[in-house]
Order: sequence, then structure tokens, then C-alpha cells
Amino acid sequence: MPKPTAPLTPADYLKKILTARVYDVAVESALEPARALSARLGNTVLLKREDQQAVFSFKLRGAYNKLAHLSAEQLAKGVICASAGNHAQGVALGAHKLGARAVVVMPVTTPQLKIDAVRALGGEVQLHGDSYSDAYVYALEQQKMHGLTFVHPFDDPDVIAGQGTIAMEILRQHQGPLDAVFVAIGGGGLIAGVANYIKAVRPEIKVIGVQMNDSDAMMQSVAARQRVTLPDVGLFSDGTAVKLVGEETFRVASDLVDEFITVDTDAVCAGIKDVFIDTRSIVEPAGALAVAAIKQYVEAHGTRGETYAAILCGANMNFDRLRFVAERAEVGEEREALFAVTIPEERGSFRRFCELVGQLPGASRSVTEFNYRISDAREAHVFVGLTTTARGESKTIADTFVAHGFGAIDLTHDELAKEHIRHMVGGRTGLAHDERLLRFVFPERPGALLKFLSLMRPTWNISLFHYRNQGADYGRILVGLQVPAADHAAFDEFLRTLGYPFVEETANPVYRLFLQA
Repeated sequence: MPKPTAPLTPADYLKKILTARVYDVAVESALEPARALSARLGNTVLLKREDQQAVFSFKLRGAYNKLAHLSAEQLAKGVICASAGNHAQGVALGAHKLGARAVVVMPVTTPQLKIDAVRALGGEVQLHGDSYSDAYVYALEQQKMHGLTFVHPFDDPDVIAGQGTIAMEILRQHQGPLDAVFVAIGGGGLIAGVANYIKAVRPEIKVIGVQMNDSDAMMQSVAARQRVTLPDVGLFSDGTAVKLVGEETFRVASDLVDEFITVDTDAVCAGIKDVFIDTRSIVEPAGALAVAAIKQYVEAHGTRGETYAAILCGANMNFDRLRFVAERAEVGEEREALFAVTIPEERGSFRRFCELVGQLPGASRSVTEFNYRISDAREAHVFVGLTTTARGESKTIADTFVAHGFGAIDLTHDELAKEHIRHMVGGRTGLAHDERLLRFVFPERPGALLKFLSLMRPTWNISLFHYRNQGADYGRILVGLQVPAADHAAFDEFLRTLGYPFVEETANPVYRLFLQA
């Protein structure tokens, strides 16, 4: 009977990392200071730019190191992997470099962009199943049937050693004090490599693992002291959406990782924005996990003057996700608070509410969003977004609204409100008689809305109002006003005096279909 193989020690991994074959395809990525974020946090934040690799991810390091350690016979037969993302591109690129056939099994739900990227690198794409798990099982079947070598995305010592070269570079690039390295965790290959190198060379540096709060398989497994399979995982950070971590990565993380942190979607969106501000680059959600965790860590521990490194592990972001990221980043940083406010449906109450917003305690605030449609003769229910300057302000603002006679519910942390309800406020109503609908362009400056309210006649009731700050120097606003036919000439004069560009949409068929009774 063969003797059981002893687990690899950090010293064993140190040797494997120092001799890893990665630089045929990878570059030594930059370690850059995040100056704006560092100034804001009072600590030095260094960004390890793995988003700048050839496939926009660290994954090619481990994949190529595994391939480079295969025999000539294994390479001649070819390799296979299952992946819907960055690992697939790393395997395809590495196999192409070594002249080997690479079969990549991807779920049928994989975006065409990723399929094309793998094919462009020479990979043979086979689509199978609706999920990664389906693709993985099929890939193992194909491996046995055709004598291919399976390249695991994380649970392989050679893959782990390849990822560990990132830590080797960090310590070579920054030889001064370093308090902690923050590492995103999916299956655990990256943190296993990083932790092995750091704990072998500079054990005083903390290794902190970061997971999404809806994909925390490693954190749960370490707490349970056995691998835990999650029934489901969130897909926002698809690069770390793993239901079951690897056996070897679990063993290493349990022994060597100092701490685990979970972050939520809004915090990650804010992290993506932070990286953009400092680098003018856009990372994928998994790539921003470490930055989000550093901010959370600093707030929890109140640190000052420490130095942290965040590994930006990837930048394979679909362009159409940027709208969602931009919208949620402000809430994630708590630079925006959201409320449902009840205002009496009477003349002047809207203006009184706007004046109250301008008088709220603290720094001057801007309205970031305002959604309203007349629906009741007595009360108006509006969805309001306001800028904030510190965490926890939303409760104080809601209490102030209530104290001044406006019912208020704090929606800042309400997922339904943030993701859906904000886009659904409105609808048809039988109360909006004599309504005229106009699209305005307001200058984004204090007093623009109050100028509008001051110039309009008090007898013209606002029956619809929709505004969302888009980050430009002007705002696009949709307004419904109840203007009797006898006042049309006066209303036209009001528009001329106001001087804001507008388009009247009263005859628009979309308005008639969805907003008129």
C-alpha cells in the first residue's frame, strides 16, 4: 500500500513558489499607492495590479505553472478545464504558449464575450450544462474518455504556487512595514499561495481573507472546521462565487489565514469606484473585494498610520454592469441615503419639504433622486435620495423629517427599495387632470429647484416629479404640472422666464400608455 503523502508545509510551498514558472506569460504587476483612498483612511493603501495581466486576471499564473510542470506526454495529449471566466482564459493562453491542445468546458449560459475570448487564445470551447457544477462534471468525464489532464482552478499545489508569486512580488516591491495583505477568496487558490509565502518569509504580516456575504464558503468552512457546501451563492462577484472550497486550500487557509471579513454588494461597488478614482481603471467585483475590506477593517479597528496591500485580482467586467455599480457605489460608501417620505397633499408642502432639506444639520446636501406621482387626495408618498457625509446619518435625517411633520422611512439598507422600487414609483392616476408633462434640463447647483418652485403659480399643482443625479453638471428632470386651460398662456410665459431648456411630452404616446388614467 502506498504511503500517505505528508501535507506540504509553508517551507515546501516557499520552494515551489520560488521555482514557479509564471513569467513566460505573466508580468510582475505594479504595486501602486492609492493616494486618494490612503488620505481618506489615514492609512497607506497599496494596490497590487493583477488587473493588468494579459487576461486581466491573476489566474494565468497558476494555470501556466501547472501546465509547465506537466510531462511532454501529458502536454501532447492535451489539457481540459471547466470555467466560465478567468481560469479558462489562463488555461487557453498557457496551453497555446506550450503548444498543447486546451479544451475548455463552459456552461451554456456563459456570455458570448467570454467564449470569444477563450477561442481567441486558442482554446476549444465546449458548452455544457447550466452551471459551473454541470460543466465541471462533464469536464471530468471528458478527461477520462480522451486521456486529457485536468487543470483545476484552485485546488492544486502547482496552481497554488503559481498564485503565490504575487506575494513574492509584493514583499520584493515593498520592503518596508506592511501590516496586512487583503485577499479575495473564491475557491481559495490565491489566498493559499499568498498565505504560504508570507507566513514563511514575514510571518508578522497579517493575511486577511475577504468574501462576499452571500458567497462565504471558506469562512463558514473554517468556522465549522470542515468544508461546508453552500446551497446557493450570490453571482454579483462571479469571480468568487464558489459553493465548495478546495480540500488543500481549506487546509492552508485554516492554518495560515489570520482573519476573514465579509463585504456586501454596495461596499464592493464603492470599492470599484475607489479604485477608479485612484487609477482610472475599472476592476471587476472580485477585484474590489480587498479594497472594500480594507475600508471596513479601518472603520472597525480605528487604525491610523498602518500600511495595507490589496490584491486587485481581476478586471473582466461586463460593460453593462457599470450602470448598476455606479448607482450602488454612493450607498455603499454611505454618501447617499434613501427615504420614503409622506408629504401632505396640499399647496406649498413640496416647497416646504425642499426648504427643510436645505436646513438639515451637517454639511450642505444635494437631492440625488426624487420620484413622485400623485395617487391620493390627502397624502403624497415620495422616494427621495440625499447626499451624506458620514456613516449613520440616514437615521438622524429620517428623525428630522418626522419631527417636522413628514412621515419618513429610512430605505438606505433596503435591498428591495434600492434594486427595484426606486424604478417603479409612479403609474396611472385619475387625479392628474389638466396635466402637462415636460422634460427639463436643470443646472446642477443649489437653488435650481427652488427657483422653479418660486416662479410657478401656487395654483399649479405638481402631479409628477422624477429626478436622478447622473454625475453631470446638469440634471434631467421630468415634471407633471396640473395647469387649467385658462392658464396656458401664463404657463408658457413661466417657461420663458424660467430659462431652463425643456421639451413638452404631453402628447407622447408612452406617457399616455403608462402614466395617464
